[in-house]
Amino acid sequence: MNLTLKVWRQSNANAEGNFETYDAKDISDDMSFLEMLDVVNEQLIEKGIEPVAFDHDCREGICGMCSLFINGRAHGPLHGVTTCQLHMRSFKDGDEIVIEPWRANAFPIIKDLVVDRSAFDRIQHAGGYISVNTGAAQDANAIPVPKQNADEAFEAATCIGCGACVAACKNSSAMLFVGAKVSQYALLPQGQPEREKRVLAMVNEMDAEGFGACTNTGACSAECPKEIPLSVISRLNREYIRASLLSKD
Repeated sequence: MNLTLKVWRQSNANAEGNFETYDAKDISDDMSFLEMLDVVNEQLIEKGIEPVAFDHDCREGICGMCSLFINGRAHGPLHGVTTCQLHMRSFKDGDEIVIEPWRANAFPIIKDLVVDRSAFDRIQHAGGYISVNTGAAQDANAIPVPKQNADEAFEAATCIGCGACVAACKNSSAMLFVGAKVSQYALLPQGQPEREKRVLAMVNEMDAEGFGACTNTGACSAECPKEIPLSVISRLNREYIRASLLSKD
């Protein structure tokens, strides 16, 4: 198939960006979206044009690096997939595809389609871990965990930190991301010793990074490639209120 791409080009964080139009020729239906960009970059290099910079790593839908806004949607038109899992059979011959980076003050553009998502790393460093000594690994049945809690903790832990939730939110909120990271520990016994400290530190860092407030529209969950549910935001709010009250005692 032959496609027309409108790609955001920006040489650095301080430069003005603009859309450039490129032809993507002889694209196979079986290519992933990132493979298509590889082919386009090869064609650009042959013409003496600087290739388009974009983020990627695993290309298996588990690292969260392939953060692209495609035709107005985070990770493209399909539900529950990352950009690297999106295949060109989702498009038609002759289509025009608009490709942009995430748009959020907390995710400044580095170059072209690459954004700096280290704000997520700093939120994680603020409390998204267990630092207390939990001892050696125990037998699976040594610490009873209700199945519902285990299932919900695992579901929250599938968050890959891609930032689609931020890109989809009109306020660039990170509540779904932070809610997922808080929930996966709040639901398990190993996370209890630092439960209050964790949520206060992570929410404070989220605010300091400049993410917006939750809009309650549900766009974050709808565009999340791992389908993290909105319930993690409800739990985050409850955990934060609980921790705030206990810290005043």
